[in-house]
Amino acid sequence: MTQRRWLYGLMGLLSLLGLIGIFTKERSFLFFFAFLVDFEYFFLKSDEMLEDYMNRSASRAFFCGMIATAAVTLLCFFLRGQIAGGSLLTGFAAGWAVSVTVYAVSTAYYGIRERWDLASDQK
Repeated sequence: MTQRRWLYGLMGLLSLLGLIGIFTKERSFLFFFAFLVDFEYFFLKSDEMLEDYMNRSASRAFFCGMIATAAVTLLCFFLRGQIAGGSLLTGFAAGWAVSVTVYAVSTAYYGIRERWDLASDQK
């Protein structure tokens, strides 16, 4: 479980890509600073519940990302008339964005729900 906690925490290194948004005019890279919150996993106590909701979040994000990749690629190719390589690249970017978003929202949901359950147990 310690190895997974390190992997979850190291996802925070993606926030370094936000520096590109500071040093260039590509402000969309600033969104990568949202990965700073992943450093909290270095300090969380890992238990079965954490592992369970992280696994659920990851699998949900994977499947949503794959569906989004296929849908966007097909839409770009058939409806927008892009070349195959360009539509696949757009599909990959959209799939990755959907995966990251679904993973972040899902882990936040499970984490908040767990904290609420712990708070209600103390009453």
